Parts: sequence; structure tokens; C-alpha cells
Amino acid sequence: MTLRANALVGSLLVGTVLCIALVAFVWTPADPLAVDLLAKLQPPSPSHWLGTDEYGRDVLSRAMTGAATSCSIAAFTVTLAVILGTAVGALAGFARGWADRMLMAVNDALLAFPGILLGLGVMVVIGPSRFGIVIALTLAYSPSVVRVVRGTVLSLREKEYVEASRMIGNSEWTTLRRHVLPNCVTPVAVLASSMFGWVLLSESALSFLGLGVPPPAPTWGNMLSAARSYLQTATWLGLVPGACIAVTLLGINLLGDALRDWLDPRMNAV
Repeated sequence: MTLRANALVGSLLVGTVLCIALVAFVWTPADPLAVDLLAKLQPPSPSHWLGTDEYGRDVLSRAMTGAATSCSIAAFTVTLAVILGTAVGALAGFARGWADRMLMAVNDALLAFPGILLGLGVMVVIGPSRFGIVIALTLAYSPSVVRVVRGTVLSLREKEYVEASRMIGNSEWTTLRRHVLPNCVTPVAVLASSMFGWVLLSESALSFLGLGVPPPAPTWGNMLSAARSYLQTATWLGLVPGACIAVTLLGINLLGDALRDWLDPRMNAV
């Protein structure tokens, strides 16, 4: 697919998911938590467009609410990871010396663990909750931001305009804020777009394992987990959250690829 096609399809898919998530904050076709045992495991119909689950709850409403929950957790996590990772990476790359060595030793130790495994360990300690999963995934994915920002800062700190800023009397903090950090925006933006998909998948995996947002609050992960016992008799219970995760990740990946190609001059030159 071309750059324009990637951007168009990715924007359409991600925009649709985000619109559904925003709508779910104020309206859903039915109460996603309302139990109706007389209507349990009903197939898709005009009254329940995507059927009902084992407790008679409307699957469409739960999928919409799950979109709001999963996307909000991913957004908060990516924001915190970018802020924390940028601060630590900029300090390590610009200060150098013992501060750089200490910070990168801790960062490399965190990078040695796969993100989902580190998040799983933190969740076991904190316990399942929205706050806990945001903190766990922030700690799991901020080291990647630290690495990218530090590498960018190391390449920028010796540039002529940075030396000129020092020569005219600007402090190190002013030089970093005005001339170095703005040039870190492009690589961090590309990384953040990809990280949104990683966090969304990790949140779904933790919820699937029972360490995400506690039931009965719906997320795509715990909906998929609850559907395991009914895949043969009520296939839609697994297809709906699985399709939501797959479509969202596809859109994020296409949009991330387009953003990378657009912001990277080397890709534009090819």
C-alpha cells in the first residue's frame, strides 16, 4: 500500500474506534452491566445487534464500553510513558557522566524484561485496577522512550546551533528546552503511535489473564476471556472482541507506518 493509502485506511479505522469510544462515554444501546438471565446467549438480532453474553448483557454495548476503557487506558499509559521517558532520556543524554551511567543501568535492566512480562509482575504486586494497569504498562514501555530520546539527544548535543546557544550565555536547561527537545518530537511521535498499539494489546492480554480492569466492567480482553467456554455454542462472544482488537491494531500499524514515512526525510527520498 502507498503512503496515502496507509494514512487513509489507518486514519479511518482508528478514527472509527476512537469515535465509538467517545460515544460510549455518554451513550450505549443498552446498559453494559445490566443482567438479564432470560435473554442469555441470544444470537445477533434486531434487539441485540451483536447478541448477548452468558448473563444476558448486550454484547454491542459491552464492546463499545470496552473500546472506551481500553483506549483511555492506552492513551493515559502512552502519555505518561512519553513524559517519563523523555525526561529521563533527555537528562541522561545531555548530562552524560555518572548520571547517564546510573540512569541507563536501571533502564537497561527494565529493557531486559519483555513489556508484557514486566507489566504482569507489577500487576501481581499492585493488584488489578485501572490505576494499576496504567502504572504497570508505563513502567514497562517508558524504557523504550528513554532509549530513543537519549540517542537523539546524544546526536544533537554536539550540533553547531547547540554550541552557539551555549556561547551566547544560555543555560544548559534553556539550551535543552529550546534547541534539543523540539528536535526529539519526530522520533517520539513515531514511537508513541506504535506504542499505543503495544499498550492496547498488553492491556487486553492482562485483562484476558484476569489482571486488568476487574469484572463486571467490560474490556476487550476480559470479554475474550469470558468467551472461551462458549466458543462452540456462542461464537459471536469471541469474534466481537477479537475483531475489535484486530481492527484497532491494524489501523494503528497502518497509521504508524504512514506517520514514520511522512516524518522521516530519508523515507521521502526513496
